[in-house]
Amino acid sequence: MAEVTVRQTGSPIRRRKDQRATLVGLGLNRLGRTRTLEDTPAVRGMIAKVAHLVEVVE
Repeated sequence: MAEVTVRQTGSPIRRRKDQRATLVGLGLNRLGRTRTLEDTPAVRGMIAKVAHLVEVVE
């Protein structure tokens, strides 16, 4: 299955609780941390929710 690599670029400090929880759900909790996840609609939705805090690495 296809994979997507996500890197955290923004801090969750002073963000809403649901955005912090979304980062934890993606496996991110520190700046610069990278995770490779399955490319599913659920993961894409989570990335879209916190798009201002993460970047998709190709």
